[in-house]
Amino acid sequence: MKLARTALALSLALLAAPAFAQSAGHWTVGVGVHTVAPKSDNGTLTNTPLGNLRIDVGNNTRPTISAEYFVRDNLGIEVLGALPFKHDINVVGVGRVGTTKHLPPTVSLQYHFDAGAMRPFVGLGLNYTKFFETRAEGPIAGNRLSLSDSWGAAAHVGVDFKVSERSAIRVDYRWIQIDTKVKLNGAPLGTRNKVTLDPSVYGIAYVMQF
Repeated sequence: MKLARTALALSLALLAAPAFAQSAGHWTVGVGVHTVAPKSDNGTLTNTPLGNLRIDVGNNTRPTISAEYFVRDNLGIEVLGALPFKHDINVVGVGRVGTTKHLPPTVSLQYHFDAGAMRPFVGLGLNYTKFFETRAEGPIAGNRLSLSDSWGAAAHVGVDFKVSERSAIRVDYRWIQIDTKVKLNGAPLGTRNKVTLDPSVYGIAYVMQF
């Protein structure tokens, strides 16, 4: 009888637990869509064979996935992944001179505020950006254009809106530090050959708890 009462008490306690609890040992997985929007001024490559080039890198939207493990109540470690983003590389006044793809895996330490059905969170982390399939077009077509990989800081803010006991809709925003060096045919393109992307990443996701 005592064992039965204990089991009943534990069952009632579990049923009374807060919905979408973010407790130590829990996992969440989010599936969504995000836009990577590099800042408007990506810098100027100086003393290149084509003169000084003001660079503008375009936006792109792709499906994303994230997983977060709660190491303590309300405190989690999140990993962000995505399908490859593709960006146009433009020279202001000239047009498109190339395209590139990149993957931006990001690891963040995040704190979630316990605020009922609407739960905001903040996070800080580290980003690694891998550039690949970079192609030269337009006035530099036929040459080999490449962008170096990047390590940088990342900041994350967002809100989870509860839709059930184990799911939520997430709206979030990230700022990621991305700097890449530009090479043409293996040699630095110009004296100042660094492009600063530092994109805003914003979107929406469906988050499930396990």
